[in-house]
Amino acid sequence: MIQPITVRDDLICPAETIFDVPAVAAEVAQAVAEAGPDMGALRRAVVSCLSARIAQGRAAIAEGLAAQPFAARATTRAYCWLTDCVILTTLDVATRVMHPLPNPTEAERIAVFAVGGYGRGEMAPHSDVDLLFLTPYKITPWAESVIESMLYMLWDLRLKVGHASRTIRDCLRLGAEDYTIRTALLENRFLAGEGDLAEKLNQRLWDDLFKGTERAFAEAKLAERDARHEKQGERYMVEPNVKEGKGGLRDLQSLFWIAKYLHRVRDVSELVALGMFTPEEFATFAKAENFLWAVRCHLHLIIGRPNDQLTFDMQVEVAQRMGYKDTAARRGVEIFMQDYFRHATAVGDLTRIFLTKLEATQIKSEPLLQRLLRRRKTLKEGYVEVHGRLGIVDPKGFLGDPLNLLRLFEEALRTGLLIHPDAMLLVSANIGLIDERMRNDPAAQKLFLDLLLKHGNPERALRRMNELGVLSAFLPEFEPIVAMMQFNMYHHYTVDEHIIQCISHLAQIERRELIEELPVSSSILKEGINRRVLYVALLLHDIGKGREEDHAILGARIARRVGPRLGLKPREVDTVEWLVRYHLLMSDMAQKRDIADPRTVRDFAKAVQTRERLDLLLLLTVCDIRGVGPGTWNNWKASLLRALYRQTRRAMEGGLEDLNREQRGSDAKRNLREALPGWDAKDLKHETSRHYPPYWQGLHVTAHVVFARLLHNLHEDEIAIDLAIDEDRDATRACFALADHPGIFSRLAGALALVGANVVDARTYTSKDGFATAVFWIQDADGHPFEADRLPRLRNMIQKTLKGEVVPREAIKSRDKLKKRERAFRVPTHITFDNDGSEIYTIIEVDTRDRPGLLYDLTRTLAANNVYIASAVIATFGEQVVDTFYVKDMFGLKFHSESKRAALERKLRAAIAEGVERASM
Repeated sequence: MIQPITVRDDLICPAETIFDVPAVAAEVAQAVAEAGPDMGALRRAVVSCLSARIAQGRAAIAEGLAAQPFAARATTRAYCWLTDCVILTTLDVATRVMHPLPNPTEAERIAVFAVGGYGRGEMAPHSDVDLLFLTPYKITPWAESVIESMLYMLWDLRLKVGHASRTIRDCLRLGAEDYTIRTALLENRFLAGEGDLAEKLNQRLWDDLFKGTERAFAEAKLAERDARHEKQGERYMVEPNVKEGKGGLRDLQSLFWIAKYLHRVRDVSELVALGMFTPEEFATFAKAENFLWAVRCHLHLIIGRPNDQLTFDMQVEVAQRMGYKDTAARRGVEIFMQDYFRHATAVGDLTRIFLTKLEATQIKSEPLLQRLLRRRKTLKEGYVEVHGRLGIVDPKGFLGDPLNLLRLFEEALRTGLLIHPDAMLLVSANIGLIDERMRNDPAAQKLFLDLLLKHGNPERALRRMNELGVLSAFLPEFEPIVAMMQFNMYHHYTVDEHIIQCISHLAQIERRELIEELPVSSSILKEGINRRVLYVALLLHDIGKGREEDHAILGARIARRVGPRLGLKPREVDTVEWLVRYHLLMSDMAQKRDIADPRTVRDFAKAVQTRERLDLLLLLTVCDIRGVGPGTWNNWKASLLRALYRQTRRAMEGGLEDLNREQRGSDAKRNLREALPGWDAKDLKHETSRHYPPYWQGLHVTAHVVFARLLHNLHEDEIAIDLAIDEDRDATRACFALADHPGIFSRLAGALALVGANVVDARTYTSKDGFATAVFWIQDADGHPFEADRLPRLRNMIQKTLKGEVVPREAIKSRDKLKKRERAFRVPTHITFDNDGSEIYTIIEVDTRDRPGLLYDLTRTLAANNVYIASAVIATFGEQVVDTFYVKDMFGLKFHSESKRAALERKLRAAIAEGVERASM
């Protein structure tokens, strides 16, 4: 009844090093002899023996994979074979020794199957062990005892066992009701027991359950896939799930399930003979599957438990295990993830090809929405509609003109049809037709620009062109950034997908879909700009990434070379080159500088020079930030960019001299008087004369009104606080008025850190009569304003801190921690001093790793060195933060002395290093 264990020769290491079959048989025989009638002792002895063998086998497999990190198939087979050996040994002990049955009845028979992934013969280090115990009729006491004894031994071995005890009738009934059970049964693999029972099950499954339900099964599996993708997110999300994510192993398995259900294939390679895949497509399938399985095995081994999420910290370790090395320009983990995303893209391509073949055979119905909404446009000559997709009438004639490789995508955009996989195959197989001659053909250049400009949804064409290699062929400079991952927490997509997302956002603005959210950008586009320049600049803005040189400088040089090749005029090329070179300028100025300082706007206006550039740069900046990923764009960034744009435009139209401080101060005082109509003239005069000029120039009238009320009749021993949610800026505004004393900014920063507030902007001023007025704009951990019900706790903590009841330096230690997944990032610290960016302050810019207590550490260090902080601007980019401080020394002067700047930089670096060490503990 029990099948002997077959020793295999296709494993990652010799079979005897994984499970020495004769040695185990001898140990089990000895255990049987020594235990006698004591079944408890026998079970313990068998478990002890198998436990040691499992540990030894897993260690041998792990060692084999470490030596051959890409040998995934041999590894998954090895884990599967090791599990087979354990199952067969426990079944042998249970039936032959624990519950012997010399003369079994017809009902006292059993067959044991591996099902699911185990049945398919694919196991990662910590995969579940799914078993089916099959009996001919209702389960007998003997079979129940055998199964129970087996399971106890397997559980004692710490195996994660999924099991079911069923009759053939049960299998058919439950499989008809549940597609998950049906899929598991589809992949059953007979392990041991009654072979005729196994044959009968499979015959009944195919004749009575699978037959005639092919279409329903395919639709069910595809619906599961769509739901899974919805849950997991985009293929290009930078922390993918290797198993369940888009382009992951489950997608490949779904193809195999459907193929097996339809054609009874035992291996994917059989799909080639059936015409579902070409030999090249099968090779792609095998490569992608092998790579993904290798990644999954390494993941399980690193963590020591089942885990399929490729988080940032895991990416670094898996890349190292698989032999990826750092280069001068890129980390090994970035090269590894680029390979990962290219394989995921290939899986998507294969899935699409396979599904269309199913549609062609009427197994999969065309999507309902597509059928209902299809625009029946007349197709141009040479094209045909095949199952709702754009096909090619005469492939040979089509290839006669290389321009057709671009015309296909234009026709797809024009008609709204998806391109048929056969047409895509034809294109990718003949990509060599796109040569230097075609790239320089004015007709090809016009076609490409039309794809960007003419049809309103260029991202559709660009994404498909990118996946098929057309984009890189026509624009070879694009190839290095295909599937390139930027290893940080800020960018949600690969570089190529980020660029396509940016272009998609621009097209949305053009379609007038974002008027309410982006009123300024929408009005600029409505008024009219050079769309050719803007779309090409967006296409090229990050094309220089992944090299040693600054990507903006390299990208500008590439733009100078590519622009004419895309048919742009010399003046247009100049503008594109400038936009690519300075595509971060507006973002940096808005997020890293105090735009209330007239010098900021003046310097920015001088750099931009023309209204045309200002309009184009705003649109490029908006699309660039929005294209980073969901949640990156918010009202805070929108308000900063709008303010910088409007002030710069005003300066350009009225002259830079309009940006003088005195004029701002006079206007601010007049606005305050108008906002406080009920105030006594004497009180108003006192309020407008008690503050120094920077106070009037740096805050909006709404803040001036708040401070006027807070300061009114305020005593020196009192602390006045106003907390308000500023919906327009996605932040909570916290205003403080109190008697001035050294280090006030630092203590406020500490109090805010203790309640989990992220400071995005801050100003502090000292009045002539000795009061400090400080305003902080803060957000919660998700980048939103604090909820109203959290404000009382915030107020309470601030009061305690300012009164000395809570010491931030001690209290913050337990909160100032780096999460494990964040420790894999390398964020070098850069500190710069700028005496030219402001008329009256030195600007200190600290670019380093973000953490909860950083701002407090920096401001405490500055305060300890008698540095007066006038304002702080904080810009966060994932794990990286840029804290910019506008400061003076104790005498009210800029930091002109190089020795003083160097000493201060050393102390700031020491505070950062000490904080990182504390946060990493």
